Amino acid sequence: MKRIVYVATEATPFAASGGLGDVMGALPRNVRSILGRSCEVGVILPLYATVGEEWRRRMKRIYEGELFLAWRRCRYSVLRLTARGVEYFFIEKPQYFDRPTMYGEFDDGERFAFFSCAALDFLFGSDRIPDVLHLNDWQTALCSVYLKTRYASDPRAAGIRTVLTVHNMEYQGKYDPAILSDIFDLHPAHRGLVEYDGCINLLKGGLCTADRVTTVSPRYAEELADPAYGAGLSGIIASLEKPAVGILNGLDTSFFDPEDASVIDFPYTAATLREGKVKNKRAIKRILGLPGGDGIPLLLMVTRLVAAKGIDLVTAVAERLLSLGVQLVVLGSGEARYERFFCELEEAHPKQVRAVMRFDRDLSKKLYAASDLFLMPSLCEPCGLAQMTACRYGAIPVVRSTGGLADSIIPYGRSGGVGFVFGSPTPAAFLDCVCDALSLYRAAPEEWERLCCTAMKTDFSWRKAAARYISLYQERTEET
Repeated sequence: MKRIVYVATEATPFAASGGLGDVMGALPRNVRSILGRSCEVGVILPLYATVGEEWRRRMKRIYEGELFLAWRRCRYSVLRLTARGVEYFFIEKPQYFDRPTMYGEFDDGERFAFFSCAALDFLFGSDRIPDVLHLNDWQTALCSVYLKTRYASDPRAAGIRTVLTVHNMEYQGKYDPAILSDIFDLHPAHRGLVEYDGCINLLKGGLCTADRVTTVSPRYAEELADPAYGAGLSGIIASLEKPAVGILNGLDTSFFDPEDASVIDFPYTAATLREGKVKNKRAIKRILGLPGGDGIPLLLMVTRLVAAKGIDLVTAVAERLLSLGVQLVVLGSGEARYERFFCELEEAHPKQVRAVMRFDRDLSKKLYAASDLFLMPSLCEPCGLAQMTACRYGAIPVVRSTGGLADSIIPYGRSGGVGFVFGSPTPAAFLDCVCDALSLYRAAPEEWERLCCTAMKTDFSWRKAAARYISLYQERTEET
């Protein structure tokens, strides 16, 4: 195995909107660290308008390409940047990527069909044929489809083994079959590869053509075969020749670091946890204008405000939760009804609630460092990084037993326990779990501190996950 190439639509620190960006920012670096110079590791990304000038100054234009996507003649450029031993290749096409947002555009299907085509065109045209091509979500699933169609007659394609990672099955890339040829440049004979349930489904196409399918936690891999979680594709998952492999995401511990003085007001370690928590709690209360003493439990949510995150469980018990003498900070954005609820909750309880309706990574770190409990009652959670981040900062997570939450958070009372876990997705079960955590916080401060220290010391690093991916890559290459 001499070359691994990742194709993704985002990666920190260049451009990111969520978990995929965090994964693609960390996994390639850790794979490269383990394999060393014996293997080239590259990442292909779109060159979005939002990629900062500090990165653009380091890029070198290395390739000029031209391809046909149906009737469209598309010229593009590739810029390269090397960091930590990983080569990053940015596809430059202002027509598609010089936009204020990465996703949600009217022509996303066309944009990412082009991106998938350009990624392959660049690899074949520059003679950078990988042994392993690791794809991510529906936006790049077409790479696997195109290898079976556009490149079927190229003998070099036969040596590429594809891995497709599903980060969230809810997002599938569904389109009208009428645009099969015009937008996706697929012959009607290949319609069966991508058609499902009466429409084009790009993720389905990737699932059926990739050599191996992975997802971001073992529990989620099992759940995807269940119609309750499979978002209509559970039958496809269940019928895969080789079962989907669940590999729990890691956490970039160098980025999420309670000792990082550049963001945290009062850096701390597990050994200085008590003092660090008190000082950071005071600091965040000054920033947010929250009154009250150090002993008031500070509860935190950093989340997208959508139903899948279990927000309805929180709204159903919010008043009862506040009656327990706690303070609550919610950082995030999403559906208007949820944003409105938390803003109104703050208006009704100005001494207890702060609703910060935006994405703010630096503020989130300050909040993790200050908070005592982290609430994450997701109805479905493929992996989740927030609960691991909370542990890293000694904020004890309260989570529902689903997906990656079940795989990452061992319940308090068991060996290695780092949080509180409930099963039934009901308001009562959630509230009872929070009450159990608050009881320990108030009744046994020394035991609580030990729990926080255990959470901070738990190894959520990427190295374990990267090693599992490498084993999967080697399995594929050994079969060739």
